[in-house]
Amino acid sequence: RNKAGKVRVFRPEMNAARINSSARQIMMAEFPEDMFMDAVKRVIKANMEFVPPYGTGATLYIRPMLFGSGPQIGVNPAKEYTFIILVTPVGAYYKGGLTPMRAIVFDDHDRAAPHGTGHVKLGGNYAASLLPHHLANKAGFPMDLYLDPIEHKYVEEFGTSNFLAITKDGKYVTTKSPSILPSVTNDGLCKLAAHLGMPVERRRVAFEELEDFAEIAACGTAVVITPVNEIVRGDKVIKVGPREGCGPVLQKLYNHYTAIQWGDEEDVFGWLTPVD
Repeated sequence: RNKAGKVRVFRPEMNAARINSSARQIMMAEFPEDMFMDAVKRVIKANMEFVPPYGTGATLYIRPMLFGSGPQIGVNPAKEYTFIILVTPVGAYYKGGLTPMRAIVFDDHDRAAPHGTGHVKLGGNYAASLLPHHLANKAGFPMDLYLDPIEHKYVEEFGTSNFLAITKDGKYVTTKSPSILPSVTNDGLCKLAAHLGMPVERRRVAFEELEDFAEIAACGTAVVITPVNEIVRGDKVIKVGPREGCGPVLQKLYNHYTAIQWGDEEDVFGWLTPVD
């Protein structure tokens, strides 16, 4: 909801494209984009009273889901599917500015298999991360970072978020791998960084390279950017960026990105779709 009280949806077309891309990968029925857009608008209008007011930092989170619902016992694609959308208001993730987090690497756990479904938005993908995430939390780490499942040499992504880094000469770097989930937020931050004149690199990132970055973060829908200032792997501790708060480049990207979402900056990318 913007300052004028108007409600707009952020990048629904890309989310429609991603759910269908995922459906194709696992042989599910695709859901027509026009019906997807109509369903999103209808569920928001039906829950308009739950869209938080401008200035609170809170939003209405939208989660579309597609699942096989026809009666079937064999291991084959379903003959019937159900599409639903749930919405829920969510509060501002950070109330006192961006807060840096610590992450841990477990070499005996992988998020996804090579040539598997790591690049698909699939509920089952999160199952592999439940135990390591629990172990990370028990060890005092809010986040877990995964390496490539073949060599454990290259950075893949965080448990529920893509990886991004800022080099000391101001480049935006994010990882490239066939087993990484394409993030709508990461895509937007890449486009924004390029718009602001920053070089953008999508490439493999060796674990040994982490200590050479100026800033590191996780990025995702709920928080946009989560600064990561410490990464632990066994006895190795890598410290990057400020101990408190957020680095200047990540803060700049966050400010511009969220200003577009709230309607405080011009939507030069055409990311916002009016609802009412």
